[in-house]
Amino acid sequence: MRSFKRQRIEREDRAEHFVFMRILIVKLSSLGDVIQTMAVLPDVLEVFPDAQIDWVVEEAFAPLVQLAQGVRCVIPIGQRRWRKSYFSAATRTERRLFHARLRQDAYEAVIDFQGLIKSAWVGRAARLAAGGFSLTYANGSDACSYEWPVRYLLQRSVPMPQRIHAVARYRLLAAQALGYKHLPLLQMPARYGWHLGTPPHAAHGLPEVVLAHGTTRTDNEWPDDHWLALARQLIANGFSVGLPHAGPRELARVQALAQSLGPAACVWPALSLDALARRMAASTGVIGVDSGLSHLAVALDLPHVQIFSQDRAWRAGPVGHDYQVVVGGAQAPDVAQVWDSWQAVLAASHAGAARP
Repeated sequence: MRSFKRQRIEREDRAEHFVFMRILIVKLSSLGDVIQTMAVLPDVLEVFPDAQIDWVVEEAFAPLVQLAQGVRCVIPIGQRRWRKSYFSAATRTERRLFHARLRQDAYEAVIDFQGLIKSAWVGRAARLAAGGFSLTYANGSDACSYEWPVRYLLQRSVPMPQRIHAVARYRLLAAQALGYKHLPLLQMPARYGWHLGTPPHAAHGLPEVVLAHGTTRTDNEWPDDHWLALARQLIANGFSVGLPHAGPRELARVQALAQSLGPAACVWPALSLDALARRMAASTGVIGVDSGLSHLAVALDLPHVQIFSQDRAWRAGPVGHDYQVVVGGAQAPDVAQVWDSWQAVLAASHAGAARP
């Protein structure tokens, strides 16, 4: 006996679908990829409004996933930390408790959105309801991480296009898994929802533009003198500048920028990801490199200019809205190009561009 009921859902294609009541998302890391995967939540709930969606994610990203509308329960995992002392008594205890929590509920669908062996093992360990299944990608796509054994570790795998945007890939995997791939909602721009509460006010009383300069990849960085010139131009045009950071290296960088820029530049305190999302949501917009914070700006539906210094925009850049644009590509843009893009983004936002 299947643990999920069958009913007709009135949609444009008049198709019949199972109603999945419990779904487990396995997407462990990294920050930008986790944020982009959140786009599947409104899709799933559009088709299955009563679905209960749980999510396994690295513990560092759990506070942010807890803010996503549509997530019933976040199950943190400490794989990155456990690797440092895998066989210690404390780590063995934590792993045992994690697996007990993972198997607490039974799922009609367990979907591995990561496509790596470490995530497939998590999906394989989850408990399935009668008639339930686990699923992942059948193949890799260009510029997307993928380890081929995963297709044999889980019960089902579905093929993906060779060249596809990361967000479209996540949305398509969910649609293939749950049976709504022909619905027109997949043609809509990605949507995101948040439980943010009341955002804080900008410290300076001026409209704040966040400069998301930090990245774990040196080939994504934009030169400090460019950031300084751009920030001065923003301040001259009546904006304050918000400078988030993560770690000592980025802190030293933003402190040096702030010292050169004066009181209109604000070095943000060290913030948890949920607090950072709330503070960013209160900003006028974000200018940033290809990084997790830039993907967060897109998901928060903010005016955004995303700077690329390599040919990855087709896979990771913002799409679908004229107030979120890419600048650069195979090589980094200059300050004038970024400034012109910011002005265009701001004009589009002020013109009342339609938002989801």
